[in-house]
Amino acid sequence: MRNRLMARTVVSLTAVAGIAAGTLAGAGVAAAQAAPAQQTQPATASAFDGDVTTLAVNNLGLTATQAKKLQRWLKTYHGYKGAIDGKLGTNSWKAMQRFLKKYWKYNDKIDGIVGPNTIKALQRYLKAHRGYTGAIDGIAGPGTKAAFKRMANAF
Repeated sequence: MRNRLMARTVVSLTAVAGIAAGTLAGAGVAAAQAAPAQQTQPATASAFDGDVTTLAVNNLGLTATQAKKLQRWLKTYHGYKGAIDGKLGTNSWKAMQRFLKKYWKYNDKIDGIVGPNTIKALQRYLKAHRGYTGAIDGIAGPGTKAAFKRMANAF
């Protein structure tokens, strides 16, 4: 009788555990399906400290081929040390900011962030050399992007 009671207990506990696991698994699947399928920017975890860092890529309308041309130019003349991968990330923009600081009145930090001051300095260059006719307003609109493409294609 004791063995039967023990067997029933084991069977009951196994059933409860199975139901609970099934419910949790179902909830996990439901939650995963309910999550919106949006992707912003890729994130990578550092192998050394476990921090998660967002890698900002902003090609300002350039194709990967055009961005590679720009990266080669930045590598040759402005200290870009990253991969020629067609993705204008933080290091590409830091090199661009060094160029803009040296020649086009960029007066902000060399941080690789494509903010209004970076765009204004870029617009000054584009106005002088690549046919940009818009305002120096720090907004990367269609005119800025078209002139930026002309810049990349020139390299």
